[in-house]
Amino acid sequence: MATSSNANAIMQYSFLVAFANDGTIDSGELAMFERLALEDGTVDSQEREMLSRIFGRVTRGSVDKDVWAEICRFKAEHKIP
Repeated sequence: MATSSNANAIMQYSFLVAFANDGTIDSGELAMFERLALEDGTVDSQEREMLSRIFGRVTRGSVDKDVWAEICRFKAEHKIP
């Protein structure tokens, strides 16, 4: 059965773009993570796991306050640990 999960694309984006330039997530990068995860209308378990790992690499103090608020909102809405 083919999967439509974008977990691999999310991982690649995190290494090639988001963390490659400054080791953190900005608002544009976060928007891309959200677009990739929601491309098919839902965040699947593989995408949740990958986003949990990625979001776990940043702290409240390492990202802009609006980015942190959006990470927290997105995690809560899509049950990302």
